[in-house]
This record gives sequence, C-alpha cells and structure tokens, in this order.
Amino acid sequence: MFTDLTMAPADPILGLTESFKKDANPSKINLGVGVYKDEEGRTPIFQTVKKAEEMLLQKETSKDYLGISGAAEYGAGVQELVFGKSHEIIASHRAATAHTPGGTAALRVAADFIKRMLPGARIWTSDPTWANHPNVFKAAGLEVLTYPYYDEAAQGLAFDKMLAALRVIPKTDVVMFHACCHNPCGIDPTHDQWKQIAEVSAQSGFLVLFDFAYQGLGDGLEADAAGLRLFCVPGCELLICSSFSKNFGLYNERVGALTVVGATEDAAAKAFSHIKSTIRANYSNPPAHGAAIVSTILGDPALRAEWNAEVTAMRDRINGMRKLFVDTLKAKGVARDFSFLTRQKGMFSFSGLTKAQVESLRAKYALYIVGSGRINVAGMTRNNMDALCTAIADVLK
Repeated sequence: MFTDLTMAPADPILGLTESFKKDANPSKINLGVGVYKDEEGRTPIFQTVKKAEEMLLQKETSKDYLGISGAAEYGAGVQELVFGKSHEIIASHRAATAHTPGGTAALRVAADFIKRMLPGARIWTSDPTWANHPNVFKAAGLEVLTYPYYDEAAQGLAFDKMLAALRVIPKTDVVMFHACCHNPCGIDPTHDQWKQIAEVSAQSGFLVLFDFAYQGLGDGLEADAAGLRLFCVPGCELLICSSFSKNFGLYNERVGALTVVGATEDAAAKAFSHIKSTIRANYSNPPAHGAAIVSTILGDPALRAEWNAEVTAMRDRINGMRKLFVDTLKAKGVARDFSFLTRQKGMFSFSGLTKAQVESLRAKYALYIVGSGRINVAGMTRNNMDALCTAIADVLK
C-alpha cells in the first residue's frame, strides 16, 4: 500500500533543524527552530526545574494515569498565571483547564472542539502567523483565513487594517490572537491597541482564541498577560492555549494547557465536558511529569520567586542579543537600518532578509534561517555574533 506514496514535504522549521544536524560545517549556526540558547549555545535546564524534580522524586509513589484533564493543582496554577490571582473568572468558576501534551496539542484540541461544537465556524489567524497554525487547524477540518497584522514597509503593526478586518468578521467565526511575543514577527499591540482590539472583538461577537506560548519573555509574566486580560470581562467566553516549553524550558516534557472560559459556571462546565470528550478520543490523558514540575514550582513561594528570576534572566539575555546584533551589523558597515529589531519582543523577529538571501546564507556560511526571514534571536550568542553578522553583511552587499 505504501510503495506508490510520495514523500511529504519537510516541515519548514523542524525540517530545517534536521538539515542543520546533518551539516558537517563546524561553524554552523541555527537560528531557525524556536529553542532558547544560553551564552554557551546550550538549551539549559532551569535550576528550579532540577529542584522540583528532586522534590518529586522523593514524594512520588505511583505512575498511575492522570484524569482526562490532568491534575487539579496544575489547572489552578495555569489559571492564576493567565488571569492573575483572585480574578473574577477564577472566583466565579467560569474557567476550566485541561493539561495537554504541549501547546500544539492545546491548539489541536481547541480546533477539534470548534469543528464539532460550532458547525460552519471558520478560524482567522494573523498574517503572518506561526507556520504550524494553519496545519493544525486544517487537520481538524477548519477553514483558515487571515486578517492583516504585519506592515512590512513600516516594520510594525498594520493596526488600522487589522481593526477594519476584525470589524467585519462574522460572529459565527473564531479569531486567534497571539497573547504576546508574536511568532514570527515579534511585534505586539500596545496596551491601548489591545484595548481597542478587545472592544472591537466584543462588538463583533466572534469567539476569541489566544495562543499564549511565551508568557514572561516579552515584558514580564504579568505584563505579557495584560492584553489578554482586557478580554476577560464578566460574561466573556474565550479559549486559551498555553505552553510551558519556553518559560520553563520544558521542551521535551510537552507541557501545555487548554483553558475554556464560559459566560457562566454552567456554560464553562458544559463546554469543558466536550473538551474532555475530544481529549479522550485523541490521547486519552496527558503525561504527568512535566505538569508536576510546573505545579511544584508555582506552588512553592521560594521556587516561584527563583523561577521568575530565571525567566527575567532569559528575557534580558534575548533583549541584549537584539541590541548587540543591531550594533554589530552597524559596526560592520551595513547601511540598512535594523534598529526595528530592538522594538520587537520575544524570541523571534522578521529580519527583512529575502528567501534568496536566506538560501545564500545557508549555502555559503551554514547559517540556518527560516525561508520567511524569521530569526530566532534566542539562538544568538556573543560567541557566534561576529560570524553571524559578517555573513549577513556579505549577502546584503
């Protein structure tokens, strides 16, 4: 049955990493996949994660299944991170949270839920968006459309066009927003812009889905939730997909969450019953270890404070690399103004490099960047910065 099949195209991001691993060039640099690197080019394990694992090892007594939605303490910790302590949504029990195997699974469960429970609903994503968003939503059978987001000429947010598009989206559809640290362009709305987006969304009546994968890597844990929280008014309904790959460094533990917010406690319970039904038919129940790490850290005041400091250090290093990158390119005589990168947030930026330039960087310098020109700033270090900027300066000539 399989001999006549053709090869599926490689994933534009993960496929790039596979090519990088096969490259024998000792000076190769990978700025493609979204993985944080420290100054030594390693993806470190948080000290708080190691401490939590030691605690778990001492008290663990069973490897029994978790329930379909995971552990209750994990869901409570996720909700406090997303909404803030004592938020009305939490106090009124209008939210229910399922632990999912990574943020991608949260997106897929949300997509399956939308397809089953909101017949005919289409989903709108920003233009551009994470390359895997359309894949996930289309695999669930959803029609995917886009609204304007990135203004390439101004290297900023196409805010007026975005608002105009949101105003005419039918209330029967679903709109996805990046809560912070937009992937791939690194451009987030200001607080005032988020306020206007929330107002237009409420007026239009469509269901809002947030992808919240980088909390803490933009301006801070609380600040990065500020835009989302403007949507969290009495009577609102939301779907929120969280990921803890980046801000806990738990990439291979696959720790994510899907939170459903209902207009009432009863509405949330009804929606969540269908979320659990969707999960049961998919992966049945989630893995335990990664979520237990998150719950342990969030539930211990000392560990939580130390974790916050680790996230802050990550954020500061990424912002430092942005500035060093811009300064180094300027020092090498690059005439193009790259200062816009210092105004972007999170791990990613649109560099403005063309596909041809990206291919040239890979062929000549073993510098791996996604074809769109998206770069993972967190993959830059002081050790590879000179070589990186020398290569880019050359292809820009």
